[in-house]
Amino acid sequence: MAIQTLDVDDLAARTGNIYETVAILSKRARQIASNEQTEIEEKLQYFEGFGPEMEDVHMQEEQAAASKEFEKRPEPTERAIKDFVDDELYFRHANEE
Repeated sequence: MAIQTLDVDDLAARTGNIYETVAILSKRARQIASNEQTEIEEKLQYFEGFGPEMEDVHMQEEQAAASKEFEKRPEPTERAIKDFVDDELYFRHANEE
């Protein structure tokens, strides 16, 4: 996705405070990054059990393809902002029930 200008006032209006918005977005971005990290570790764990077979060109290509798949994904921050702007992100105050 190309770089876009965001209306800070629009983002702040959703929570009432731009700092709270930034905190929500950063927490969501960390969640996304953590989930992606777990996912890629699971995919690459498949290749750990191989010894000399790992020198096979086909195996190396498969491992590289798995890594490149994750590199092509949008950044976690970008995805968190998109979720927030599209109203797909649920958030609440901890002291509220």
